[in-house]
Amino acid sequence: MTLPPNAPSPEKDGRLRVIDKARLASLIALSALLVLCLMFSWVTRGAMTSMPFLARGGRNAAPTKSIVDLRPWQTAQTLAAMAVTAEETELAHDAERLADHEVDQAFATALRQANLRAQHRNLTGDTLLLAQRVQQLQATVAQDKAEVQRLTASSKTPGGSEESSEDDDLAIAKAQLGLDSDQLDDAQDDLDRATGDNRAQIQAELAAHEAGMSKYDAEIKNGGGEIAVVSATRQGTLAGRLRGWFKQRTRAQLIEQASQETRNDLSRLTAEHNSLEAQANATTVQSAPSTDRAAQLANLKNRGAERQILSIYDDRIQTEQQLARVYERWAAQLVLQHGILLHLILQSFATIIVILICMIVGTELVHRFMTAAAAGQRQMRTLRSVVDLSIQVFGALLILLVIFGWPQQMPTILGLVTAGITIVLQDFILGFFGWFKLMGKNGIRVGDRVEINGVNGEVTEVGLINTTLLEIGRQSDTGLPTGRRISFINSFAIRGQYFNYSTTGQWMWDEITVSLPASANPRPIVEGIQKLVQEETSESAAIAMQEWKRSMHSGYLSRLGTAPVVSLITTAGGFDIQIRYVTRASTRFDTRMELYRRVFDAIQDAHSPAQAAPEPATASN
Repeated sequence: MTLPPNAPSPEKDGRLRVIDKARLASLIALSALLVLCLMFSWVTRGAMTSMPFLARGGRNAAPTKSIVDLRPWQTAQTLAAMAVTAEETELAHDAERLADHEVDQAFATALRQANLRAQHRNLTGDTLLLAQRVQQLQATVAQDKAEVQRLTASSKTPGGSEESSEDDDLAIAKAQLGLDSDQLDDAQDDLDRATGDNRAQIQAELAAHEAGMSKYDAEIKNGGGEIAVVSATRQGTLAGRLRGWFKQRTRAQLIEQASQETRNDLSRLTAEHNSLEAQANATTVQSAPSTDRAAQLANLKNRGAERQILSIYDDRIQTEQQLARVYERWAAQLVLQHGILLHLILQSFATIIVILICMIVGTELVHRFMTAAAAGQRQMRTLRSVVDLSIQVFGALLILLVIFGWPQQMPTILGLVTAGITIVLQDFILGFFGWFKLMGKNGIRVGDRVEINGVNGEVTEVGLINTTLLEIGRQSDTGLPTGRRISFINSFAIRGQYFNYSTTGQWMWDEITVSLPASANPRPIVEGIQKLVQEETSESAAIAMQEWKRSMHSGYLSRLGTAPVVSLITTAGGFDIQIRYVTRASTRFDTRMELYRRVFDAIQDAHSPAQAAPEPATASN
């Protein structure tokens, strides 16, 4: 066969339709979304740098708003929240203790350095005027306090009618003290800004830090976690072990960065200590004995303050060294836990491999032992397929249990699975319950002639799930079976409807039709047919009436009759005579043939030889 000139080649058309346009567009859109997700994931890879110890020293690190460096404590506090095992929790507490001590010493250093700078500053111009105003306000505030104390003591002494006036004076003195104190605070702030004195800000930060520490100590709980081996073994699934393994890697990286930052702080503090010590030694060498005892006392105080600062630096350096060792021990502990989880992950993979081997061996054994038996038996081949599928499903379930474990929300999952099974298998469930209805009093039995979903046939089997019919064709006159076996799920007994044409004695109404030409006189023919049908079916009709009444609980059937009915219907070409009668299903076709014969004889007797004999028509139920 030749193709039209513009017809596409089958091979080419098949290649083009492997992926249609809609699927191709969906694939391109999903690929674009995947690329965008990967790009944004790469761009936002530095989101973790918002943590204090990761942002320190980085290019995108925001400038600190506090004078004293609080990052050692913030780092330890952040890492402590990530501790899992009891060993990590203990190391986290050590790190927090050392970091808190280092921050306290940093505050002490900052305050002493600020005091030392304040003692050596030279005030000129506006700053000198501000300093003088501060001194004046300080003297005024001192006087106000003394006045308030005097009036308070006086008000406590019984003085008669003068008590009310003294109370008024005390209230005025307190108000004046508050006003002068506010002016002093404002003047002191102006002086601090002008001279760069940050002692007040350092004191405020210290108070805030101590308040935060008190709140943290109140919220922290003692203990935490289990020992590393117990904590690792509780992760019984492969997914949990892999998740824990990756979390350990993240913690190890963060702790390594915290340790590196601690070493950087140690180097910075050592350099500052050496610089301050060299400056103090140079000041000691250059200072000469002075006859001014006040100057000599001031010099000694300055040198003492510098040595105190050096002592604090020594303590801070030692604390940073201890903190670095704690982070190193923490990193070593994570390496140990990493090895434990890796061992358990390998055990999970070994279990999965054993399950796969058992699946392969089991499938091979089933094939070996059932192949010979299944060579000529369809049921054995089906059984072998079922066993193979069962082995694969069982193995897949075991692998899923190894990977994910038993579901945590078992009632919810069971409910969802049950609902899914009910939806998927609803026809089989309804078929099972439909079997009980079919087995009831008004059900069907093997041998009954029924109609199910428009299919007529005789029942050959009524099973738990299916009902099987031997189909009877539409050849109503003969009623021959087609040879096809048709199976229906029993859900039709609940969802739909079915017709059972078989009664207790297998009685049924049957019908035949004969045609007469327009020239015929139908009255005598109808009367004759009525008589002969009555004679032929009277006995069957009487027995059917008795059995139908017995099948009813009341014994009474409203407007029930079994007498044959002969109807005359006018048509365009003549007349149709419909004959309905009761007959037994088993002898239905014999009765029909006998009636056809007698009706044909009656019509032949009623017509002249010139008239054509009526043609029997197809009967219908």
